[in-house]
Amino acid sequence: MAGPLTGLPLPAATKFQLTTKSPETGGYLCSNCSGRVGTQLKRCGFDGMIIEGKGSDWTYITVKEGEVAFEDASSLKGKKTGETLETLYDAVGSNKGGALTVGPAAERLVRISYVCVDRRAFGRGGAGAVLGSKKLKGLAVFGTGIIPVADPRKVDEIRTGAFKNLRESRGNHTKYGTAQYIQPINELGCMPTRNFQTTYFEGIGKIDHIAIFDNYKIGNSACDRCPVACGTLAEVKEGPYKGAKARTEFENIGLLGPNCGIDDFGAIVAANQLCDELGLDTMSGANMVALAMELFERGLITKKDTLGIECRFGNGKALLDMLTLIAERRGIGDLLAEGMKGVESAKPEWKPYLVHVKGMSPAAYDPRGFYGNALTYGTSVRGACHNVGGWTIRAELQSGRYDRFALEGKGSLVHTIQDNRAYVDSLGICTVVRGSMEFSDNPKGETMEAATGYPFTRQLLEIGSRIYSMERMILNREGLARKGDMLPDRFLKEAVPSGPIAGQVLTEEMYNRLLDEYYDSRGWDRNGVVTEGTRERLGLKELTA
Repeated sequence: MAGPLTGLPLPAATKFQLTTKSPETGGYLCSNCSGRVGTQLKRCGFDGMIIEGKGSDWTYITVKEGEVAFEDASSLKGKKTGETLETLYDAVGSNKGGALTVGPAAERLVRISYVCVDRRAFGRGGAGAVLGSKKLKGLAVFGTGIIPVADPRKVDEIRTGAFKNLRESRGNHTKYGTAQYIQPINELGCMPTRNFQTTYFEGIGKIDHIAIFDNYKIGNSACDRCPVACGTLAEVKEGPYKGAKARTEFENIGLLGPNCGIDDFGAIVAANQLCDELGLDTMSGANMVALAMELFERGLITKKDTLGIECRFGNGKALLDMLTLIAERRGIGDLLAEGMKGVESAKPEWKPYLVHVKGMSPAAYDPRGFYGNALTYGTSVRGACHNVGGWTIRAELQSGRYDRFALEGKGSLVHTIQDNRAYVDSLGICTVVRGSMEFSDNPKGETMEAATGYPFTRQLLEIGSRIYSMERMILNREGLARKGDMLPDRFLKEAVPSGPIAGQVLTEEMYNRLLDEYYDSRGWDRNGVVTEGTRERLGLKELTA
C-alpha cells in the first residue's frame, strides 16, 4: 500500500507499506520500504495491491501502465535478487520502473527471508517466505501517469524549503550514514555484544564510521529526490573478502559485527552482501548466527551440527558460512531458518540464550542501557523492533531531557514516539526527512494540505494513535496481550557483566512498572487489551478486540 505522499515531488517521498502475517513471529507484520515500486503503482493508477492465493508454478507479476499480467518465472527459480531484479526491469521495458523480488532463501521458506525492493528491503518478519509460499518470485511495475496534487505551486515551495533544510541539517547523514551512531552507542554501553551477553565491544574502532569512511566508503546511495543520500556504499579493497560490496547501515554493522564478536569490517560487508543476494534479513540472520555461536561455545551444538564450521564469536568466515547454512537449510541451519520461535519450540532448554520478543530478535541496542528502549521492544506490534516500537535514542541518549535509567515518564514518551512513527510511515515519506516538512510529535505546516487539499495536519497524531491501537486489536484478537510484551530472560534476569554500565540491571518488577505506565497512557487495560472506551474515542468501535 502506498501513502498519500508516495511518489510526490517531495524529498524521499518513496515509502510504501507491506502488511501480512509473519512467518517469523506467527503474528501481525507491517514493513516499510523505499524504492520505486510504490511510486510506480501510483503512476499506474493504483494506491496498492492485494495478492491472494498461490501459483501452481513459479510466477512473477507485471503491472505496466495499469495492465496486470502473470508471467512464467520458472527460469528465475534459484536466482539471486540482483539478477532477478534486472530481469524484472526488462519485463516492463524500463530500468526506471520498480521491482521487488525474493531470493533463494524465500524459495526454501526460510522464515527470516526478506523481500528485496529495488535493492532496498522489506527486511523484518520473514515476508519473503510469504511470497515463497505463493510461488511468487517478484513484481515489476512501470507507469507514466501523473500523480495529482491539490496545490502544485505550494508543493514546489515546500520541496525547495525542505531540500535547503536537509542539506544544512543532515550533513553527517550524508558523510557517514547511520554508522555515525556506532561509536556513541558503544561508549554509552548499549551495543549488543556476543549475543547480547554484554553491552560494550572492544573492537569498535575497526568498524565505526571513521574506519568506514577512511578505508571502505566508495560512494553514497540515495532514494528518489532525496538530497541526504544516507546510504553508505562500502567496498572491501584487500584481504580475504576483497571485492565485496554492500550498503552498510547501523543495524547491519552492529548485529553482524559486535553481536557476533567480529571486528573485521571486510567480513561484515561480505556478510551483508551475501544476505542481500540470498534474500535473508541481515538483522535476524545475524542474531541467529550470534545464537549459534554462543551455543557452540557452550558445547550445546558441535561441528556435527554446523557441518564442520568452527562457529565461534569473532570468526568472520564462520559468519558467512552459517548464513549460507540458514539460507540453504542445511545442518543446524535448517532449525535456525525457523527463527527464534521455531528454535524455542524445538529446543525449550535453550530459552536462556534466545533473545526475542514475540518471535522477532532485537535491533542493535541493548535495553539495559536505556529503559525506554525496553518498552519499544516489548510493545512493538511486530516484535522487538526499534522502528515500529519507537526510536527513543534521540530522547534518551542525545537530548539530555530524560534520565535513561529512569522508569517514570517512559510510557508516555514511547506512546508519543510510536504514534509519530505510525503516521509518518503511513504518509509515504522517510523518517530521516520528516522534520524538513514539519512532521514531528507536534506536526505543523501545510504539506498534507498542499498535497491532498484536506486539513490533515491537526489529526496526524490521532491518526497515528488509531493505527497503533488498531494494530494492537489485531494482536489481542490473536490472543496476544501483556504476556506477549515481556522481554527475554537475558534482559530481565542478567545484569550487564562488563563495560561502561557494568552491573546495570532491568528487573521484571521494573519492567512491569514501565508496562503499567505505558498501558495507562494508551488507554489500554493493565493486561494490554484495548478498552472499549479507547476504541470509541479513536473511532474503532466497529472493530472487535
